[in-house]
Amino acid sequence: MKILLIVRHAKSSWKDPHLVDHQRPLNKRGKKAAPEMGRRLKKRGVRPDMIVSSDARRAVDTAAAIAEAIGVSPKAIRQTPELYHGASDRIIEVVRQLKDKWKRVMLVGHNPGLTEMANRFTPDPIANIPTAGVVELMFNTRSWRNIDRDNLEFSWFDFPKNKQADGR
Repeated sequence: MKILLIVRHAKSSWKDPHLVDHQRPLNKRGKKAAPEMGRRLKKRGVRPDMIVSSDARRAVDTAAAIAEAIGVSPKAIRQTPELYHGASDRIIEVVRQLKDKWKRVMLVGHNPGLTEMANRFTPDPIANIPTAGVVELMFNTRSWRNIDRDNLEFSWFDFPKNKQADGR
C-alpha cells in the first residue's frame, strides 16, 4: 500500500503588502489550524515517512507545525519548488517519482493544483480543499509510479472547520 496525504497550507497573512507571495507567513488562524490538523492526524495514527513541501514559507511552516504535532522530525521535510502553485499534472509527476521505500508521504502545497490532483483520484469530488485541509488517499500498489484511480482503496478528507473532526 502507498498512502498519500495531501495538505493545503494553513491560512497565510497578507499583513505586510511588501512581502512577495512566496514569503508570506502563516497568520494567527493558520498558526492554530496547522497543529490542530496535526493532532487529528496523530489521533488517527498517521505518521508519514517523508513530508514533501512547497518551498513557500506558508507551506514550510504548515509542514513543520504538523510534523511537530505528530512527532515527525523536521529532517523528514523536503522542500521543492515544483509544488509552489504546481498544476495537478506536475504534482502527480512529483508523487510518481517518490522513492518506493516510503510507504506514507505527505505533500504540502497550494490550490488549485492540490484540489485538482485529489479529484483525479477520489470517487467523491471535493469542491475545494480549504486552508489546512487534509486529503488521505490509500492506493493498493507497491510503487508510487503506479498510483491510479483504479487502485485507490480508501480516501478520507478533513479540514479545520469540520465539525465531525474525524473526516467525512
